Amino acid sequence: MKIAITGATGFVGTKLIEKLAPNHQIIVLTRDSSKAKSKFSSSIQSNLEFVTYTPKQAGDWQTKIDGCDGVINLAGAPIAERWSESYKQEIWESRQLGTRMIVDGINKANNKPQVLINASAVGYYGTSETATYTEKDSAGNDFLAQVCQEWEAEAQKVKDLGTRLVILRLGVVLGNGGALAKMIPPFQIFAGGPIGQGKQWFSWIHREDVVGMIIQALENRELDGTFNATAPNPVTMSQLCDTLGQVLQRPSWLPVPDFALELLLGEGAKVVLEGQKVLPKKTIDIMGYNYLYPDLKSALDKIIKTEF
Repeated sequence: MKIAITGATGFVGTKLIEKLAPNHQIIVLTRDSSKAKSKFSSSIQSNLEFVTYTPKQAGDWQTKIDGCDGVINLAGAPIAERWSESYKQEIWESRQLGTRMIVDGINKANNKPQVLINASAVGYYGTSETATYTEKDSAGNDFLAQVCQEWEAEAQKVKDLGTRLVILRLGVVLGNGGALAKMIPPFQIFAGGPIGQGKQWFSWIHREDVVGMIIQALENRELDGTFNATAPNPVTMSQLCDTLGQVLQRPSWLPVPDFALELLLGEGAKVVLEGQKVLPKKTIDIMGYNYLYPDLKSALDKIIKTEF
């Protein structure tokens, strides 16, 4: 297949391309082609075409979508940063406008892709310490929930063009990098522990399972709709840190107080201090995805022993 991918140099995108490139032709839509090339081994570069694009603006790059079998849209500004008003605008626009330009490119294509696989996030549901969310639940009303609604609404427009749409609402992705890379160093110096009260839910997924879901959505032409890309066994923050301590053979005793994280991330701290319990009901019942890492212990064992 010929597949165009945005967010290809990100935490999920790099691993996805490693899996796809040996057997498919990949168009890497990136803001910096030379930097993107350095992310991938020479053994797969012959199957990669690097195209410089402007995520929030139409341009010649959109012609590269013409003739693709699929488009995978993973682009978006990082969430776990300090949220100034200008950065909140970037979080919003990088998703809403970025997706709008992808759909516009599909609209302009003479030979339209069969499928668009578009990322979203479990932030769609809002936050709660008591509620349990599945794909049938409605959206929350905080900033991230509103961003996710607009993000998904832009992707939904592709269905009017006859292109199949799969939306994956990602939980916190675990692997060598991302959130886990920031949590491990304190444990290694015996200073690890839960963030905030520890009661907030942590809906997670191993990076290899995210990649597996994307590939399954790409290959199975019967799949369409919205699916939660989370593991079937979410945990609380305390359970996460206890399990991480066990795997690292380090204690989990020194909580990170709310105010310390708020000083670092400002309003963006709510991503970590608040959470939601999200279950992948449709992912199991309809997609039929078979998890490689359904429980946290097996996921962390794999990551710590083979990736760090």
